[in-house]
Amino acid sequence: MESQLGLIEKSFNVKYSDGVREALDELPDSFTITDPSISGHPIVYASRGFLKVFGYSKNEVLGKNGRVFQGPKTNRRSVMAIREAIREERGIQISLLNYRKDGTPFWMLFNMCPVYSEKDGRVVHFLGIQVPILRRRNSLGGGIGRNGGVCYDGGNCREYVYKCCRREVCSNSTMEVDRALSVDTVSGLDHTEVDVEGPCEASDQEKTKASVAVNNIMSVLANYSELNGRLVSDRRCCQSGMSLLSASLNISFGRIKQSFVLTDAHLPDMPIVYASDAFLKLTGTILFFNRLLET
Repeated sequence: MESQLGLIEKSFNVKYSDGVREALDELPDSFTITDPSISGHPIVYASRGFLKVFGYSKNEVLGKNGRVFQGPKTNRRSVMAIREAIREERGIQISLLNYRKDGTPFWMLFNMCPVYSEKDGRVVHFLGIQVPILRRRNSLGGGIGRNGGVCYDGGNCREYVYKCCRREVCSNSTMEVDRALSVDTVSGLDHTEVDVEGPCEASDQEKTKASVAVNNIMSVLANYSELNGRLVSDRRCCQSGMSLLSASLNISFGRIKQSFVLTDAHLPDMPIVYASDAFLKLTGTILFFNRLLET
């Protein structure tokens, strides 16, 4: 376990200059950064917004794969679409049903994009943005709303419409409606029941929010990587034929339980470009692997 934690720490320390974590902590968005070069494609950074949305502490999240936030009603096709995007080292934006630590399901817009090294074009990280999907609309009038929402209080009421994401609030108490109106959309502390069957479509505003978050986070990463002399970008500038293993191969090799290493005969001194978890545990050291992370 120490070797895994050591690689996670190295994943950030080598690629970015001091202060990057503090700068990312200042951003309000919910997001994670993962490293496909480490076995299991673990989370190496989780924002404060992410921890608030999902209800975990930082120590509970670092080193985990994103699949731990999925549950029985998470759409398998959506999960496969994300895996395919990782395999092809490209971005994806998709609605996904995830679960908080307490087991509460909620819909979110998941926006993932690769972070490329400008030096050789390889993927060094994946950035994942999570925007909770919540629809509201206020209206006057009585009876049944257009989407099945119930109006109350003699026609002077507010209709809640959560489209496919939320089932409408039904109550004969104006006080309960007002309490529901002040929901915390970040932490998900509301009085509605999530429609887990979906699908749930994000609004243009939520999509824009995700795109803005990507730009802000990439700006921070680019700045702190440039200061460290290892500039990163959200676009691949070049494709080296002698680059290290792709993200998809790293993830696939991570499922093999045997002890082994891979070397690259095309590079000087044939350096190690991959080491399995079993090998790391067998040798009890991660020092030899630092060269891979520093390239």
